[in-house]
Amino acid sequence: MADNRPIGVFDSGLGGLTVVKALQNLLPSESIMYLGDTARVPYGNKSKKLIESYSTQITTFLSEKGCKAIVVACNTASSQALDVLQDEFSIPVIGVIQPGARMAVNTSENGHIGVIGTVATIESNAYQNALEEHNKNIIVLNQPCPLFVPLVEEGWITGDVPKLVADTYLKGMNADGVDTIILGCTHYPLLKDIIQSSATNGTGLIDSAEAVAMEVERVLSNNDLFAENKTAGSLDCYVTDVPLRFEGLARQFLGSNIEHVSTISLH
Repeated sequence: MADNRPIGVFDSGLGGLTVVKALQNLLPSESIMYLGDTARVPYGNKSKKLIESYSTQITTFLSEKGCKAIVVACNTASSQALDVLQDEFSIPVIGVIQPGARMAVNTSENGHIGVIGTVATIESNAYQNALEEHNKNIIVLNQPCPLFVPLVEEGWITGDVPKLVADTYLKGMNADGVDTIILGCTHYPLLKDIIQSSATNGTGLIDSAEAVAMEVERVLSNNDLFAENKTAGSLDCYVTDVPLRFEGLARQFLGSNIEHVSTISLH
């Protein structure tokens, strides 16, 4: 039997729309319900306890809306709250860290893998732990990149300023001979060209959005949760606040306009 219930996806802001885009590309028949906690963004500078509380509120909302699976499309929430969510909810809850780590290990040829992300994601060591689970001999170089998110949200994804910032952040990884870099934040795919140009020639970039879409496909298959393969799935979006330049930001992440947006309060 087909399961036409939506997939729930959430992030602290709008960056998780890059995951929505990857899901739409890979699983076009699946309907998606997206929630961006735009009133409380960013999560990267908040405590683990608060991130767990916010993530539980959001997952409760999406599960009560009838979602058949939840994607935590936020690296910070995945690193701080995924275990709590998986213990508390009976539906599949999928984070972005394990899929990205698995893809990086399978991609790297020299075993030197770089991870770039928010301060909270890097300090959690979540990617390092996940990478070492797959291969204890992996050498991991972590680099927090706190300026990347505001650059993306200001629309500065090309030009001298982001290039200078990326050159500075990646200097250590280039010196270390890293051959694979995990984009450990859903904002970072929008800076992919800049990051690629600042990395040593031949360095592979792991887009966590693409990796998690493949993981969702696997989970849906294993649990017989695929929707009918007939028509394109719908997209319903919820936000906790409508930020300035919302339409432009949403279009930047998703690659198209969002038509159905509702503002909600979470408690």
